Amino acid sequence: MAESTSRSQSEDAPPSGWTVAALQLGFLCLLLLLWWIASMNVARNLVPSPLATWHAAQRLVAEGRLQTALLDSLSIYASGYGIAIIIGIPLGVVMGAFRLLGKTLEIYVYALSATPRVAFIPLIIVLLGLGFQAKVFIVFLGAVMPILINTYAGVRQADTELVEMARSVGAGRLRIFLRIVLPGALPFVIVGLRLGATIGLINTVVAELYTAVRGLGGLLAIYGNTFRMAEYFVIVLSLAAIGVVVTELLRFLENRFGRWRGTS
Repeated sequence: MAESTSRSQSEDAPPSGWTVAALQLGFLCLLLLLWWIASMNVARNLVPSPLATWHAAQRLVAEGRLQTALLDSLSIYASGYGIAIIIGIPLGVVMGAFRLLGKTLEIYVYALSATPRVAFIPLIIVLLGLGFQAKVFIVFLGAVMPILINTYAGVRQADTELVEMARSVGAGRLRIFLRIVLPGALPFVIVGLRLGATIGLINTVVAELYTAVRGLGGLLAIYGNTFRMAEYFVIVLSLAAIGVVVTELLRFLENRFGRWRGTS
């Protein structure tokens, strides 16, 4: 009996960090191998080899094009995503805390969330032009909805039994909100931040394609239209790298806040 219990515990134990890292590295090698095989069997003007892509990256870095485009895109992305966090989380908390306000606004929030962001781009260009402000607003418009909706849902999903128990021992509303409601809403907020980060990055590229052609999105359009696929792959991989970095940062924050949630 004890042997079966220890065996089940070892099976349920999460894999070690080294195991996960080794598996991720192995999968990366597999992807590189498949990429190399595809480049050998497909026309080179469609799928460049990993080595050709590496050489293209070196050229773009030596010319300074990649760094300039990366800084342009990151400034737009960080600004729009940051404003979305500043507005989306407090508004979601307020809507969840005040049920009447939430019920009043949620239909409009969901309607705006369901509307394709591309539909707003001509109006944004008319109002804000083709510059930095228009791009930031496009990114904000895409990122704020999942942050707002998930925060709102997280606050509404507060554990009613814990709330009633806290009230029975004389806890005030503010204490209940800080100790029970907010910690319980954290997983929802993190999900919203992840979705907002992904949609915000997509909207960064969209904004750079539809407005003044600059940044990584601008290079993506230039190299795609001229079939310079090695350079095109460099830009795609750069965008993927940004997504990975942001996701890992949010995972780190989730772990840190998870410990705070456990001690609240």
